[in-house]
Amino acid sequence: MGQHPKKSYKKAFRSAMERELREHKSSFIVFYTLRILVIVALVRQLMRGSYESAFFCVLTLLLLYLPSWLQVKLHIELPPPLEITILCFIFAAEILGEVNAYYERVPHWDTMLHTLNGFLAAAVGFSLVILLNDDERLTFDLSPFFLALTAFCFSMTIGVLWEFFEFFMDWFFHTDMQRDTVVYAIHSAALDPTRSNIVVTIPEIHDVVINGQSLGMGGYLDIGLIDTMKDLFVNFIGAMVFSVTGFFYAKSKGRRKTPAQSFVPSRKTAEHDYLRQAEEDLPPEA
Repeated sequence: MGQHPKKSYKKAFRSAMERELREHKSSFIVFYTLRILVIVALVRQLMRGSYESAFFCVLTLLLLYLPSWLQVKLHIELPPPLEITILCFIFAAEILGEVNAYYERVPHWDTMLHTLNGFLAAAVGFSLVILLNDDERLTFDLSPFFLALTAFCFSMTIGVLWEFFEFFMDWFFHTDMQRDTVVYAIHSAALDPTRSNIVVTIPEIHDVVINGQSLGMGGYLDIGLIDTMKDLFVNFIGAMVFSVTGFFYAKSKGRRKTPAQSFVPSRKTAEHDYLRQAEEDLPPEA
């Protein structure tokens, strides 16, 4: 009797994942190091009874396998610089940002990650055109401007969808993903008593009192708008940087070395398609 098809596929997939993780020495070292750090953080949070932080640690452990899973499942090859950047991004966002509160403790931590996210999302958008194109010769016959524009628009769409998600979480679950900002002046037509659409300014705000209690912030607390616009702006910068370099990469038909070249996935060759190799090595079904 042969193995059940589903069990055979799972066995082949696990084998392919193991080989994929060890394919590039540099990315494997980063993966292994980050995994150890996450496990240490998980044990620490469990000992402290911080189960929400422990959840982020478990989530991070799963996400660290995402690049290898995508490579095996989609039969694509992620360049080591891209894979390492994704791994570090996951660790920086979840463990350093959420668990160790770098979003609050380190100035511009959120800004840095949103900029990097804009760059990476543009790389994904650029790659989709190449990977979904069945004829590789046609890929570089496409307009370089079209490829760059696709990458840019894809990145900005991802950025907008993420801000929608943050607003949804804040509105319905009362989180604070859209971080508040202290401002020291208000300019609003809503304050015009004549309802004549005249902007009224309240300058030099030093304190705000709510229900008789001072906020103690030294100004007025804006509820997320400035943070949202800042995130979209830095996402724009990251997307623009990749799109410009991607334009020159496409214009040279892949021959000219640019920063984009190290972040563009490619189709796996038969030599490195570990899932197909593992499936071929399976014993025949009865």
